[in-house]
Amino acid sequence: MQISSLIGRKIDQTQGFLEDGRRVPLSIISVAGNVVTQIKTQDREGYNAIQLGFGSTKATTKPILGHIKKAGLEKTPRFFREIRVHDPSQVSAGKTISVEEVFEAGDVIDVEGKSKGKGFAGVVKRHGFAGGPRTHGQSDRERAPGSIGQTTTPGRVYRGKRMAGRMGSDRVTIKNLEILGIEEDKIYVKGLIPGVRGGIVMITKVGKNKKFVPLYSKKEAEDEGGKPVLEAQAEEAQVASSNTEEISSKEGKDSDAEK
Repeated sequence: MQISSLIGRKIDQTQGFLEDGRRVPLSIISVAGNVVTQIKTQDREGYNAIQLGFGSTKATTKPILGHIKKAGLEKTPRFFREIRVHDPSQVSAGKTISVEEVFEAGDVIDVEGKSKGKGFAGVVKRHGFAGGPRTHGQSDRERAPGSIGQTTTPGRVYRGKRMAGRMGSDRVTIKNLEILGIEEDKIYVKGLIPGVRGGIVMITKVGKNKKFVPLYSKKEAEDEGGKPVLEAQAEEAQVASSNTEEISSKEGKDSDAEK
């Protein structure tokens, strides 16, 4: 299929193990419910593209309701994204796009999302300023920005000067991530992706990793609890990590007691 992008929802960040024994960070993205809401052609709109809908909502407007009714959908998607294609005649409005039709393990992808909002932040946190010295008569300059301009010439603050302000909530694209596995409309991506849990991301396929190493999985299709292999493996890695932290914490307390 010519479609190379899908809308997804960030589920969680965890960790897993590759078949060669390496432990890697994992991001879990759900891509269930991608549906074609509109077809755009070169003759009518001047370019070839399709519009994807994702999620669902009850609060909408009459123009959107008409748009959804024309596509033959029962539920109103909450999010819409448009992607370019060469031949839009291969898909039809109302078709649901599954993850297997677009992605597979070993694909290299770009993930675009909205970064976490940090609120109003100072220059030390926002730009990494060192701040002023603690001594030499200063009492409140440790995290101050310092001078922001010159004297009579130029007599103004230059545009783009790094200062305190709102931090985060920006469109961020993490490039060249790798898909390690696909299971039940969930994509297991090697590395971290922007945004909060439940945030909307756009996933675009850009290539294929020739030296792909898959996630380690057991021979059985499911574990004893009936959970998918990749999901069970991620939970096992989290439990192992927490146990290691508890042991190190206990050893630290014992050493303090001996002192």
